[in-house]
Amino acid sequence: MRRPIAFCLLATVLSAQAAAPEVEITAEPHHHLVFENKSVRVFNVEVDPNTETQVHWHRHDYISITLGPAEIVNTVKDKPPATVKFTDGDTRFASATFAHFVRDAGPEPFRNVTVEILDDAILRNSTAPWDQDPAPNVANGAAKVLFIKDGVRATQFDLQPGAVVAMHHHTGPHLLVAVSDLDLRDKYLNDVHPPDLGPLKSGDSKWLSGNYSHTITNAGAKPAKYVTLEFP
Repeated sequence: MRRPIAFCLLATVLSAQAAAPEVEITAEPHHHLVFENKSVRVFNVEVDPNTETQVHWHRHDYISITLGPAEIVNTVKDKPPATVKFTDGDTRFASATFAHFVRDAGPEPFRNVTVEILDDAILRNSTAPWDQDPAPNVANGAAKVLFIKDGVRATQFDLQPGAVVAMHHHTGPHLLVAVSDLDLRDKYLNDVHPPDLGPLKSGDSKWLSGNYSHTITNAGAKPAKYVTLEFP
């Protein structure tokens, strides 16, 4: 008898949450705005086990990068709940506009970096020539293009200690999101560069301007994982 009762209680909680007042993403207390410019808004998100966010709106397309493995129940307004499992560094694109709430169904906090694409209405028709600009080569590691959405190219880097990302050029700006703790060193062509990367903690992000070439070395003692979002 206990399992049906527990199920009914969970269904009641989910139903009540789905009917709760909706808020904008900037007013949702689990979403912490850490960076904003004319192109993006970056939120650090953390939901403790067995807790949920408020019902909130996504009014821009966005890319989320999950930090650590996770399992959630995602309830989109006017749709049934869906259980979703993530791996560390799982990077996904979501199209606006919708409202939802998320419940952490796993044993660990659900953490991610949510990157809103503020120019999504324009970039949906972007024809950035990424096919002519492949991901850079990596010695003792890997770089993999995950997808291109709204003209934004998402690439995941996995670097062993001492790994070097070969010289590559950034025509436009990009956002670097640290999945693991990072200790990266840059070497720039002709000493033309934005501020150095420096050490970054898991979940940190850094907006970098374009029009420069560089190599990257993992100077840390542990493997490094990060994702770059390149804008046209």
